[in-house]
This record gives sequence, structure tokens and C-alpha cells, in this order.
Amino acid sequence: MAYDEGLAQRLREQLEGTGRVAERKMFGGLSFLVDGNMCVGVMGDELIARIGPEATEAALGRPGSRLFDFTGRPMKGWVMVEPGALEDDDDLAGWVGDALAYVRTLPPK
Repeated sequence: MAYDEGLAQRLREQLEGTGRVAERKMFGGLSFLVDGNMCVGVMGDELIARIGPEATEAALGRPGSRLFDFTGRPMKGWVMVEPGALEDDDDLAGWVGDALAYVRTLPPK
């Protein structure tokens, strides 16, 4: 599955200077790891954001979001966000900020 290179570039720009950032192909798309922990990614034209289990319910109330369900088993703490909800850079920055806040609570790998 191909991924939206434009969204990937926007994520690169959002993550610049946030720590040790690495890119890996995962889930048929591209994932961004911060200090060794999966933070955000792109699958198709959608954003994957790791926001943590405690933030899941609130995140699902935001426009264009749903649980990340890659294998038929939804993953609590992970959401997918539709492209229409990411057109504004501030909206994307909000998701990236939420994912970074959660990932920074995890020990580096």
C-alpha cells in the first residue's frame, strides 16, 4: 500500500527538533518513531497517531478520527485521522502534539 508522501513530509516538518526521530515502513505505510517509540505515521492518506489509552475517548470525539484497526482488532490508544480533518496545519499539529505528549511518557528504546 502506498502512503501519502505529502502528509509524510508535513509530519517530518512537525517532528523536526522533537528528539531522535526515525522513519520505518510499517503497516503498509510509514511510521515515525521518537526516541525509539512509535509516535505517528501515514497509512494510505490517513494519519496514525499514538495518543495513549487514557486519551482515546476524547480523541474519538474529534472530527475525522476512529480507532486504529489494522488487523480486525482495534488498538486502544491509537487513532486514525481522515485527510479532511488534517487540511489545516494547526489541526495536524494538534494530533502530533498529543502523540508526542504520550510518547514522551514512555522510556526511550
